[in-house]
Amino acid sequence: MHYIRNRQVKISGIRGCCFGIANMILVKRMRERLYSTLLLQDISFFDYETVGDLTSRLGSDCQQVSRVIGNDLNLISRNLLQGTGALIYLVILSWPLGLCTFAICAMLSTIMLLYGQYQKKAAKLIQDYGASANEVAQETLSLMRTVRVYGTEQQELGRYNNWLEKLADISLRQSAAYGLWNFSFNTLYHSTQVIAVLIGGMFILTGRITAEQLTKFILYSEWLIYSTWSVGDSLSSLMQSIGASEKVFQLMDLPPSNQFISTAGSKLQRLVGHIEFLSVTFSYPSRASVPVLQHVNFQVHPNEVVAIVGLSGSGKSTLVNLLLRLYEPTGGQIMIDGHPIKDLNTKWLRERIGYVGQEPRLLRTDISSNIRYGCPRVVNQKDVERAAKQAYAHEFISSLPNGYQTLVDDELLSGGQKQRIAIARAILRDPDILILDEATSALDAESEHNIKGVLRAVRSDLKTKRTVIVIAHRLSTIQAADKIVVMEGGKIVQVGSHSELLLKDGLYSRLTRRQADAVVPS
Repeated sequence: MHYIRNRQVKISGIRGCCFGIANMILVKRMRERLYSTLLLQDISFFDYETVGDLTSRLGSDCQQVSRVIGNDLNLISRNLLQGTGALIYLVILSWPLGLCTFAICAMLSTIMLLYGQYQKKAAKLIQDYGASANEVAQETLSLMRTVRVYGTEQQELGRYNNWLEKLADISLRQSAAYGLWNFSFNTLYHSTQVIAVLIGGMFILTGRITAEQLTKFILYSEWLIYSTWSVGDSLSSLMQSIGASEKVFQLMDLPPSNQFISTAGSKLQRLVGHIEFLSVTFSYPSRASVPVLQHVNFQVHPNEVVAIVGLSGSGKSTLVNLLLRLYEPTGGQIMIDGHPIKDLNTKWLRERIGYVGQEPRLLRTDISSNIRYGCPRVVNQKDVERAAKQAYAHEFISSLPNGYQTLVDDELLSGGQKQRIAIARAILRDPDILILDEATSALDAESEHNIKGVLRAVRSDLKTKRTVIVIAHRLSTIQAADKIVVMEGGKIVQVGSHSELLLKDGLYSRLTRRQADAVVPS
Protein backbone atom coordinates (compact mmCIF):
# COMPACT_ATOMS: atom_id res chain seq x y z
CA MET A 1 0.00 0.00 0.00
CA HIS A 2 2.84 2.33 0.93
CA TYR A 3 4.61 1.39 -2.33
CA ILE A 4 1.48 2.17 -4.41
CA ARG A 5 1.04 5.52 -2.65
CA ASN A 6 4.65 6.46 -3.37
CA ARG A 7 4.22 5.57 -7.06
CA GLN A 8 1.05 7.70 -7.22
CA VAL A 9 2.90 10.66 -5.69
CA LYS A 10 5.77 10.26 -8.20
CA ILE A 11 3.42 9.96 -11.18
CA SER A 12 1.43 12.98 -9.94
CA GLY A 13 4.64 14.99 -9.59
CA ILE A 14 5.83 14.06 -13.09
CA ARG A 15 2.41 14.91 -14.55
CA GLY A 16 2.34 18.25 -12.73
CA CYS A 17 5.85 19.06 -13.98
CA CYS A 18 4.89 18.28 -17.59
CA PHE A 19 1.73 20.40 -17.37
CA GLY A 20 3.75 23.24 -15.80
CA ILE A 21 6.25 23.21 -18.70
CA ALA A 22 3.43 23.09 -21.25
CA ASN A 23 1.77 26.01 -19.46
CA MET A 24 4.93 28.13 -19.60
CA ILE A 25 5.37 27.45 -23.33
CA LEU A 26 1.69 28.25 -24.01
CA VAL A 27 1.71 31.62 -22.24
CA LYS A 28 5.01 32.64 -23.84
CA ARG A 29 3.75 31.80 -27.33
CA MET A 30 0.41 33.49 -26.69
CA ARG A 31 2.08 36.72 -25.63
CA GLU A 32 4.48 36.60 -28.57
CA ARG A 33 1.65 35.92 -31.02
CA LEU A 34 -0.62 38.62 -29.56
CA TYR A 35 2.17 41.21 -29.43
CA SER A 36 3.26 40.49 -33.01
CA THR A 37 -0.37 40.70 -34.16
CA LEU A 38 -0.83 44.09 -32.50
CA LEU A 39 2.40 45.42 -34.03
CA LEU A 40 1.18 44.53 -37.53
CA GLN A 41 -2.20 46.29 -37.34
CA ASP A 42 -3.14 49.41 -39.28
CA ILE A 43 -2.79 52.71 -37.47
CA SER A 44 -6.59 53.07 -37.60
CA PHE A 45 -6.81 50.05 -35.26
CA PHE A 46 -5.11 52.09 -32.53
CA ASP A 47 -7.63 54.90 -33.05
CA TYR A 48 -10.25 52.56 -31.60
CA GLU A 49 -8.27 50.54 -29.06
CA THR A 50 -6.64 52.10 -26.01
CA VAL A 51 -3.15 51.35 -24.73
CA GLY A 52 -4.44 50.46 -21.26
CA ASP A 53 -6.85 47.87 -22.64
CA LEU A 54 -4.24 46.26 -24.90
CA THR A 55 -1.59 46.05 -22.16
CA SER A 56 -4.20 44.46 -19.88
CA ARG A 57 -4.85 41.81 -22.54
CA LEU A 58 -1.14 41.16 -22.90
CA GLY A 59 -0.68 40.92 -19.15
CA SER A 60 -3.51 39.63 -16.96
CA ASP A 61 -5.62 38.02 -19.71
CA CYS A 62 -2.77 35.90 -21.07
CA GLN A 63 -1.78 34.92 -17.53
CA GLN A 64 -5.36 33.88 -16.83
CA VAL A 65 -5.17 31.45 -19.74
CA SER A 66 -2.15 29.81 -18.09
CA ARG A 67 -4.52 28.24 -15.58
CA VAL A 68 -6.03 26.16 -18.39
CA ILE A 69 -3.04 23.87 -18.85
CA GLY A 70 -1.14 24.52 -15.64
CA ASN A 71 -4.01 23.57 -13.34
CA ASP A 72 -7.47 23.04 -14.83
CA LEU A 73 -6.76 20.48 -17.56
CA ASN A 74 -4.39 18.69 -15.21
CA LEU A 75 -7.07 18.22 -12.53
CA ILE A 76 -9.88 17.53 -15.01
CA SER A 77 -7.94 14.76 -16.77
CA ARG A 78 -6.96 13.14 -13.46
CA ASN A 79 -10.44 13.23 -11.94
CA LEU A 80 -12.17 12.13 -15.14
CA LEU A 81 -9.95 9.05 -15.20
CA GLN A 82 -10.60 8.32 -11.52
CA GLY A 83 -14.35 8.94 -11.83
CA THR A 84 -14.66 6.70 -14.90
CA GLY A 85 -12.84 3.88 -13.13
CA ALA A 86 -15.02 4.26 -10.04
CA LEU A 87 -18.23 4.22 -12.13
CA ILE A 88 -17.18 1.04 -13.97
CA TYR A 89 -16.41 -0.68 -10.67
CA LEU A 90 -19.77 0.46 -9.19
CA VAL A 91 -21.70 -1.02 -12.13
CA ILE A 92 -19.76 -4.27 -11.74
CA LEU A 93 -20.59 -4.39 -8.01
CA SER A 94 -24.31 -3.63 -8.49
CA TRP A 95 -25.71 -2.24 -11.69
CA PRO A 96 -29.01 -0.92 -10.13
CA LEU A 97 -27.10 1.03 -7.48
CA GLY A 98 -24.52 2.05 -10.08
CA LEU A 99 -27.22 3.48 -12.35
CA CYS A 100 -28.73 5.44 -9.43
CA THR A 101 -25.33 6.92 -8.65
CA PHE A 102 -24.77 7.67 -12.34
CA ALA A 103 -28.15 9.50 -12.50
CA ILE A 104 -27.14 11.68 -9.56
CA CYS A 105 -23.77 12.40 -11.20
CA ALA A 106 -25.60 13.34 -14.43
CA MET A 107 -27.72 15.86 -12.49
CA LEU A 108 -24.56 17.20 -10.88
CA SER A 109 -22.90 17.50 -14.30
CA THR A 110 -25.87 19.44 -15.72
CA ILE A 111 -25.72 21.95 -12.89
CA MET A 112 -21.96 22.04 -13.36
CA LEU A 113 -22.30 22.94 -17.06
CA LEU A 114 -24.81 25.71 -16.35
CA TYR A 115 -22.53 27.07 -13.65
CA GLY A 116 -19.56 26.89 -16.02
CA GLN A 117 -21.39 28.88 -18.70
CA TYR A 118 -22.22 31.56 -16.15
CA GLN A 119 -18.59 31.66 -15.02
CA LYS A 120 -17.49 32.13 -18.64
CA LYS A 121 -19.72 35.19 -19.10
CA ALA A 122 -18.77 36.60 -15.72
CA ALA A 123 -15.06 36.14 -16.41
CA LYS A 124 -15.37 38.04 -19.70
CA LEU A 125 -17.04 40.95 -17.92
CA ILE A 126 -14.41 40.89 -15.17
CA GLN A 127 -11.59 41.08 -17.72
CA ASP A 128 -13.35 43.89 -19.62
CA TYR A 129 -13.99 45.89 -16.45
CA GLY A 130 -10.47 45.18 -15.23
CA ALA A 131 -9.04 46.43 -18.54
CA SER A 132 -11.13 49.60 -18.27
CA ALA A 133 -9.97 50.19 -14.70
CA ASN A 134 -6.38 49.62 -15.82
CA GLU A 135 -6.88 52.10 -18.64
CA VAL A 136 -8.13 54.81 -16.24
CA ALA A 137 -5.23 54.19 -13.84
CA GLN A 138 -2.63 54.28 -16.62
CA GLU A 139 -4.07 57.48 -18.08
CA THR A 140 -4.27 59.21 -14.69
CA LEU A 141 -0.77 58.24 -13.58
CA SER A 142 0.75 59.29 -16.91
CA LEU A 143 -0.97 62.70 -16.60
CA MET A 144 -0.28 63.13 -12.89
CA ARG A 145 1.05 66.68 -13.29
CA THR A 146 -2.14 67.74 -15.07
CA VAL A 147 -4.25 66.05 -12.39
CA ARG A 148 -2.30 67.75 -9.60
CA VAL A 149 -2.41 71.21 -11.21
CA TYR A 150 -6.16 71.07 -11.80
CA GLY A 151 -6.91 69.37 -8.49
CA THR A 152 -8.95 66.54 -10.04
CA GLU A 153 -7.73 63.77 -7.73
CA GLN A 154 -11.25 63.05 -6.43
CA GLN A 155 -12.69 63.08 -9.95
CA GLU A 156 -10.12 60.54 -11.13
CA LEU A 157 -10.70 58.45 -8.01
CA GLY A 158 -14.41 58.48 -8.83
CA ARG A 159 -13.72 57.25 -12.38
CA TYR A 160 -11.57 54.43 -11.02
CA ASN A 161 -14.07 53.50 -8.30
CA ASN A 162 -16.83 53.30 -10.90
CA TRP A 163 -15.10 50.33 -12.56
CA LEU A 164 -14.13 48.83 -9.20
CA GLU A 165 -17.81 48.85 -8.16
CA LYS A 166 -18.75 47.02 -11.35
CA LEU A 167 -16.00 44.49 -10.65
CA ALA A 168 -17.25 44.04 -7.08
CA ASP A 169 -20.83 43.53 -8.32
CA ILE A 170 -19.78 40.78 -10.73
CA SER A 171 -17.58 39.17 -8.04
CA LEU A 172 -20.52 39.18 -5.63
CA ARG A 173 -22.70 37.40 -8.18
CA GLN A 174 -19.91 34.90 -8.78
CA SER A 175 -19.77 34.16 -5.06
CA ALA A 176 -23.54 33.65 -4.93
CA ALA A 177 -23.38 31.30 -7.91
CA TYR A 178 -20.53 29.37 -6.29
CA GLY A 179 -22.56 29.05 -3.09
CA LEU A 180 -25.51 27.64 -5.08
CA TRP A 181 -23.18 25.20 -6.82
CA ASN A 182 -21.76 23.98 -3.50
CA PHE A 183 -25.25 23.66 -2.00
CA SER A 184 -26.32 21.52 -4.98
CA PHE A 185 -23.25 19.35 -4.62
CA ASN A 186 -23.72 18.76 -0.87
CA THR A 187 -27.41 17.96 -1.35
CA LEU A 188 -26.75 15.42 -4.11
CA TYR A 189 -23.72 14.03 -2.31
CA HIS A 190 -25.73 13.24 0.82
CA SER A 191 -28.59 11.96 -1.33
CA THR A 192 -26.19 9.43 -2.82
CA GLN A 193 -25.24 8.19 0.63
CA VAL A 194 -28.89 7.92 1.75
CA ILE A 195 -29.93 6.09 -1.44
CA ALA A 196 -26.94 3.75 -1.18
CA VAL A 197 -27.74 2.86 2.46
CA LEU A 198 -31.50 2.44 1.94
CA ILE A 199 -31.42 0.49 -1.32
CA GLY A 200 -28.22 -1.32 -0.35
CA GLY A 201 -29.78 -2.39 2.95
CA MET A 202 -32.79 -3.81 1.09
CA PHE A 203 -30.44 -5.66 -1.29
CA ILE A 204 -28.55 -7.15 1.69
CA LEU A 205 -31.82 -8.37 3.23
CA THR A 206 -32.81 -10.03 -0.04
CA GLY A 207 -29.32 -11.51 -0.44
CA ARG A 208 -28.50 -9.73 -3.69
CA ILE A 209 -25.31 -8.17 -2.28
CA THR A 210 -23.15 -8.65 0.80
CA ALA A 211 -22.34 -6.10 3.51
CA GLU A 212 -18.74 -6.04 2.24
CA GLN A 213 -19.94 -5.14 -1.27
CA LEU A 214 -22.17 -2.36 0.13
CA THR A 215 -19.24 -0.93 2.06
CA LYS A 216 -17.10 -0.94 -1.09
CA PHE A 217 -19.97 0.60 -3.04
CA ILE A 218 -20.37 3.47 -0.57
CA LEU A 219 -16.62 4.17 -0.63
CA TYR A 220 -16.41 4.12 -4.45
CA SER A 221 -19.60 6.18 -4.85
CA GLU A 222 -18.04 8.85 -2.62
CA TRP A 223 -14.95 8.71 -4.80
CA LEU A 224 -17.13 9.11 -7.92
CA ILE A 225 -19.08 12.03 -6.47
CA TYR A 226 -15.90 13.72 -5.29
CA SER A 227 -14.32 13.27 -8.74
CA THR A 228 -17.44 14.75 -10.34
CA TRP A 229 -17.34 17.71 -7.98
CA SER A 230 -13.62 18.24 -8.63
CA VAL A 231 -14.21 18.10 -12.40
CA GLY A 232 -17.03 20.64 -12.01
CA ASP A 233 -14.90 22.94 -9.89
CA SER A 234 -12.02 22.74 -12.36
CA LEU A 235 -14.37 23.10 -15.31
CA SER A 236 -15.85 26.30 -13.87
CA SER A 237 -12.31 27.63 -13.49
CA LEU A 238 -11.62 26.53 -17.06
CA MET A 239 -14.69 28.40 -18.29
CA GLN A 240 -13.44 31.50 -16.46
CA SER A 241 -10.16 31.21 -18.31
CA ILE A 242 -11.95 30.76 -21.64
CA GLY A 243 -14.15 33.79 -20.94
CA ALA A 244 -11.13 35.85 -19.94
CA SER A 245 -9.22 34.83 -23.05
CA GLU A 246 -12.05 35.45 -25.51
CA LYS A 247 -10.85 38.97 -26.36
CA VAL A 248 -7.25 37.71 -26.52
CA PHE A 249 -8.14 35.13 -29.17
CA GLN A 250 -10.20 37.71 -31.07
CA LEU A 251 -7.16 39.99 -31.20
CA MET A 252 -4.85 37.12 -32.15
CA ASP A 253 -7.12 36.23 -35.08
CA LEU A 254 -6.93 39.74 -36.56
CA PRO A 255 -5.24 39.70 -39.98
CA PRO A 256 -2.15 41.89 -40.35
CA SER A 257 -2.25 45.12 -42.32
CA ASN A 258 -2.07 44.76 -46.09
CA GLN A 259 1.17 46.73 -45.96
CA PHE A 260 2.80 43.80 -44.15
CA ILE A 261 1.08 41.00 -46.07
CA SER A 262 2.20 42.24 -49.46
CA THR A 263 5.93 42.18 -50.14
CA ALA A 264 5.28 43.54 -53.62
CA GLY A 265 5.74 47.13 -54.62
CA SER A 266 8.24 49.01 -56.70
CA LYS A 267 11.66 50.02 -55.40
CA LEU A 268 13.02 52.91 -57.41
CA GLN A 269 16.74 53.00 -58.16
CA ARG A 270 16.84 56.52 -56.73
CA LEU A 271 14.27 58.63 -54.95
CA VAL A 272 14.41 62.15 -56.39
CA GLY A 273 11.73 63.59 -54.13
CA HIS A 274 9.09 64.93 -56.54
CA ILE A 275 5.77 64.70 -54.67
CA GLU A 276 2.31 65.35 -56.11
CA PHE A 277 -1.05 65.42 -54.32
CA LEU A 278 -3.74 64.90 -56.96
CA SER A 279 -7.30 65.71 -55.79
CA VAL A 280 -6.65 63.94 -52.47
CA THR A 281 -9.67 63.47 -50.23
CA PHE A 282 -9.60 61.80 -46.83
CA SER A 283 -11.73 61.01 -43.79
CA TYR A 284 -10.48 59.14 -40.73
CA PRO A 285 -12.09 55.68 -40.31
CA SER A 286 -13.32 56.62 -36.83
CA ARG A 287 -15.07 59.71 -38.29
CA ALA A 288 -15.96 58.58 -41.78
CA SER A 289 -18.65 61.25 -42.21
CA VAL A 290 -16.28 64.14 -41.41
CA PRO A 291 -14.00 65.06 -44.35
CA VAL A 292 -10.52 66.10 -43.20
CA LEU A 293 -9.09 66.79 -46.66
CA GLN A 294 -11.12 67.89 -49.67
CA HIS A 295 -9.63 67.69 -53.18
CA VAL A 296 -6.12 68.79 -52.23
CA ASN A 297 -3.80 69.51 -55.19
CA PHE A 298 -0.19 70.71 -54.96
CA GLN A 299 3.35 69.70 -55.88
CA VAL A 300 6.66 69.55 -54.07
CA HIS A 301 9.61 69.69 -56.44
CA PRO A 302 12.90 67.87 -55.77
CA ASN A 303 15.23 69.54 -53.25
CA GLU A 304 12.53 72.11 -52.48
CA VAL A 305 11.63 73.35 -49.00
CA VAL A 306 7.85 73.51 -48.75
CA ALA A 307 6.04 74.80 -45.69
CA ILE A 308 2.43 73.92 -44.84
CA VAL A 309 0.65 76.35 -42.51
CA GLY A 310 -2.87 76.92 -41.31
CA LEU A 311 -5.10 76.91 -38.28
CA SER A 312 -5.31 73.86 -36.02
CA GLY A 313 -7.46 71.13 -37.56
CA SER A 314 -6.98 72.34 -41.11
CA GLY A 315 -5.48 68.99 -42.21
CA LYS A 316 -1.74 69.76 -42.22
CA SER A 317 -0.59 66.71 -40.26
CA THR A 318 -3.06 64.50 -42.13
CA LEU A 319 -1.15 65.22 -45.36
CA VAL A 320 1.98 63.87 -43.68
CA ASN A 321 0.14 60.78 -42.41
CA LEU A 322 -0.95 60.01 -45.96
CA LEU A 323 2.55 60.59 -47.34
CA LEU A 324 3.92 58.13 -44.76
CA ARG A 325 1.13 55.69 -45.72
CA LEU A 326 -0.16 55.48 -42.18
CA TYR A 327 -3.56 55.92 -43.82
CA GLU A 328 -4.77 55.56 -47.39
CA PRO A 329 -6.61 58.40 -49.21
CA THR A 330 -10.34 57.89 -49.60
CA GLY A 331 -10.14 59.73 -52.92
CA GLY A 332 -7.46 60.89 -55.34
CA GLN A 333 -3.86 59.71 -55.16
CA ILE A 334 -0.34 60.71 -54.15
CA MET A 335 2.52 60.43 -56.64
CA ILE A 336 6.24 60.22 -55.86
CA ASP A 337 8.61 60.63 -58.80
CA GLY A 338 5.70 59.91 -61.13
CA HIS A 339 4.71 56.65 -59.42
CA PRO A 340 1.51 56.17 -57.38
CA ILE A 341 2.55 55.86 -53.74
CA LYS A 342 0.34 52.78 -53.32
CA ASP A 343 2.48 50.98 -55.95
CA LEU A 344 5.74 51.60 -54.07
CA ASN A 345 7.16 49.22 -51.47
CA THR A 346 6.10 50.72 -48.14
CA LYS A 347 9.14 49.62 -46.13
CA TRP A 348 11.52 50.89 -48.82
CA LEU A 349 9.69 54.24 -48.97
CA ARG A 350 9.73 54.81 -45.21
CA GLU A 351 13.46 54.07 -45.06
CA ARG A 352 13.99 57.08 -47.32
CA ILE A 353 11.85 59.46 -45.28
CA GLY A 354 13.03 61.22 -42.13
CA TYR A 355 10.12 62.21 -39.88
CA VAL A 356 9.94 64.34 -36.74
CA GLY A 357 6.50 64.50 -35.12
CA GLN A 358 4.76 67.11 -33.03
CA GLU A 359 5.45 65.35 -29.74
CA PRO A 360 8.46 63.09 -30.33
CA ARG A 361 8.57 60.15 -27.95
CA LEU A 362 11.97 58.85 -26.92
CA LEU A 363 12.74 55.32 -25.75
CA ARG A 364 13.88 54.76 -22.18
CA THR A 365 17.41 53.99 -23.25
CA ASP A 366 20.58 56.04 -23.81
CA ILE A 367 20.59 59.06 -26.11
CA SER A 368 22.92 57.44 -28.64
CA SER A 369 20.52 54.49 -29.06
CA ASN A 370 17.61 56.91 -29.44
CA ILE A 371 19.36 58.70 -32.29
CA ARG A 372 20.28 55.38 -33.97
CA TYR A 373 16.72 54.05 -33.57
CA GLY A 374 15.29 52.77 -36.86
CA CYS A 375 18.30 53.76 -38.96
CA PRO A 376 18.29 51.43 -42.01
CA ARG A 377 22.10 51.49 -42.39
CA VAL A 378 25.03 50.66 -40.11
CA VAL A 379 26.33 53.79 -38.38
CA ASN A 380 29.09 54.48 -35.86
CA GLN A 381 29.31 56.93 -33.00
CA LYS A 382 30.89 59.61 -35.23
CA ASP A 383 27.85 59.46 -37.50
CA VAL A 384 25.59 59.86 -34.47
CA GLU A 385 27.52 62.89 -33.24
CA ARG A 386 27.55 64.42 -36.72
CA ALA A 387 23.75 64.15 -36.92
CA ALA A 388 23.44 65.64 -33.43
CA LYS A 389 25.61 68.58 -34.47
CA GLN A 390 23.44 69.21 -37.53
CA ALA A 391 20.40 69.22 -35.22
CA TYR A 392 22.24 71.54 -32.79
CA ALA A 393 21.89 68.91 -30.06
CA HIS A 394 25.57 67.95 -29.59
CA GLU A 395 26.34 70.75 -27.17
CA PHE A 396 23.62 70.00 -24.62
CA ILE A 397 24.12 66.21 -24.96
CA SER A 398 27.84 66.61 -24.18
CA SER A 399 26.97 68.59 -21.05
CA LEU A 400 24.84 65.75 -19.64
CA PRO A 401 26.31 63.53 -16.86
CA ASN A 402 27.15 60.61 -19.19
CA GLY A 403 27.03 62.37 -22.54
CA TYR A 404 25.57 60.22 -25.30
CA GLN A 405 25.27 57.29 -22.87
CA THR A 406 22.88 59.22 -20.61
CA LEU A 407 19.62 57.38 -19.99
CA VAL A 408 16.65 59.34 -21.35
CA ASP A 409 14.26 60.44 -18.62
CA ASP A 410 11.22 62.71 -18.85
CA GLU A 411 12.52 64.82 -15.98
CA LEU A 412 16.01 65.12 -17.44
CA LEU A 413 15.22 66.54 -20.89
CA SER A 414 13.08 69.50 -21.87
CA GLY A 415 10.59 69.35 -24.72
CA GLY A 416 12.97 71.27 -26.99
CA GLN A 417 15.86 68.91 -26.21
CA LYS A 418 13.70 65.89 -27.04
CA GLN A 419 12.73 67.48 -30.34
CA ARG A 420 16.37 68.14 -31.26
CA ILE A 421 17.24 64.51 -30.49
CA ALA A 422 14.33 63.46 -32.72
CA ILE A 423 15.61 65.76 -35.48
CA ALA A 424 19.08 64.19 -35.14
CA ARG A 425 17.44 60.76 -35.47
CA ALA A 426 15.76 61.83 -38.70
CA ILE A 427 18.95 63.39 -40.12
CA LEU A 428 21.00 60.27 -39.32
CA ARG A 429 18.88 58.28 -41.77
CA ASP A 430 20.19 60.60 -44.53
CA PRO A 431 16.66 60.73 -45.95
CA ASP A 432 15.69 61.85 -49.44
CA ILE A 433 12.57 63.43 -47.95
CA LEU A 434 12.65 65.18 -44.57
CA ILE A 435 9.36 65.93 -42.81
CA LEU A 436 9.25 68.27 -39.79
CA ASP A 437 5.73 68.18 -38.37
CA GLU A 438 5.59 71.02 -35.82
CA ALA A 439 9.17 70.06 -34.95
CA THR A 440 9.90 73.54 -33.58
CA SER A 441 6.83 73.82 -31.34
CA ALA A 442 8.77 73.13 -28.12
CA LEU A 443 11.96 75.01 -29.05
CA ASP A 444 13.07 78.27 -27.54
CA ALA A 445 14.10 81.23 -29.71
CA GLU A 446 17.77 80.22 -29.87
CA SER A 447 16.99 76.59 -30.71
CA GLU A 448 14.49 77.70 -33.35
CA HIS A 449 17.21 79.88 -34.88
CA ASN A 450 19.45 76.79 -35.00
CA ILE A 451 16.76 74.77 -36.76
CA LYS A 452 16.54 77.53 -39.35
CA GLY A 453 20.23 76.84 -39.85
CA VAL A 454 19.39 73.21 -40.60
CA LEU A 455 16.90 74.36 -43.24
CA ARG A 456 19.42 76.78 -44.73
CA ALA A 457 21.97 73.96 -44.96
CA VAL A 458 19.44 71.84 -46.81
CA ARG A 459 19.07 74.60 -49.38
CA SER A 460 22.78 75.35 -49.86
CA ASP A 461 24.80 72.19 -49.11
CA LEU A 462 24.79 69.80 -52.08
CA LYS A 463 25.62 66.87 -49.78
CA THR A 464 22.50 67.41 -47.69
CA LYS A 465 20.21 68.39 -50.55
CA ARG A 466 16.82 66.81 -50.00
CA THR A 467 13.14 67.54 -50.30
CA VAL A 468 11.86 69.09 -47.08
CA ILE A 469 8.27 69.49 -45.90
CA VAL A 470 7.83 71.69 -42.83
CA ILE A 471 4.60 72.08 -40.86
CA ALA A 472 4.79 74.99 -38.44
CA HIS A 473 2.62 77.30 -36.40
CA ARG A 474 5.56 79.66 -35.96
CA LEU A 475 5.60 81.43 -39.29
CA SER A 476 9.01 82.92 -38.57
CA THR A 477 10.49 79.44 -38.96
CA ILE A 478 9.40 79.00 -42.57
CA GLN A 479 9.80 82.45 -44.08
CA ALA A 480 12.74 81.25 -46.22
CA ALA A 481 10.80 78.30 -47.65
CA ASP A 482 10.63 77.98 -51.43
CA LYS A 483 6.88 77.54 -51.28
CA ILE A 484 4.27 78.03 -48.57
CA VAL A 485 0.98 76.11 -48.76
CA VAL A 486 -1.82 77.66 -46.68
CA MET A 487 -4.66 75.37 -45.59
CA GLU A 488 -8.08 76.03 -44.09
CA GLY A 489 -10.87 73.55 -43.46
CA GLY A 490 -9.12 70.72 -45.29
CA LYS A 491 -8.59 72.78 -48.43
CA ILE A 492 -5.66 74.69 -49.89
CA VAL A 493 -6.55 78.39 -49.96
CA GLN A 494 -3.19 79.94 -50.84
CA VAL A 495 0.16 78.92 -52.37
CA GLY A 496 3.22 81.12 -52.80
CA SER A 497 6.41 82.44 -51.23
CA HIS A 498 6.48 84.43 -48.01
CA SER A 499 6.76 87.79 -49.79
CA GLU A 500 4.07 86.91 -52.34
CA LEU A 501 1.56 85.84 -49.69
CA LEU A 502 2.17 88.96 -47.59
CA LEU A 503 1.11 91.12 -50.53
CA LYS A 504 -2.24 89.29 -50.66
CA ASP A 505 -4.91 90.04 -48.10
CA GLY A 506 -5.47 86.39 -47.21
CA LEU A 507 -5.22 83.96 -44.33
CA TYR A 508 -1.39 83.91 -44.35
CA SER A 509 -1.04 87.68 -44.00
CA ARG A 510 -3.63 87.67 -41.20
CA LEU A 511 -1.78 84.91 -39.35
CA THR A 512 1.50 86.76 -39.78
CA ARG A 513 0.02 89.99 -38.38
CA ARG A 514 -1.48 88.12 -35.40
CA GLN A 515 1.84 86.52 -34.51
CA ALA A 516 3.62 89.85 -34.92
CA ASP A 517 1.07 91.53 -32.63
CA ALA A 518 1.52 88.73 -30.08
CA VAL A 519 5.24 89.42 -29.65
CA VAL A 520 4.91 93.22 -29.48
CA PRO A 521 4.54 94.34 -25.82
CA SER A 522 1.38 96.28 -25.11
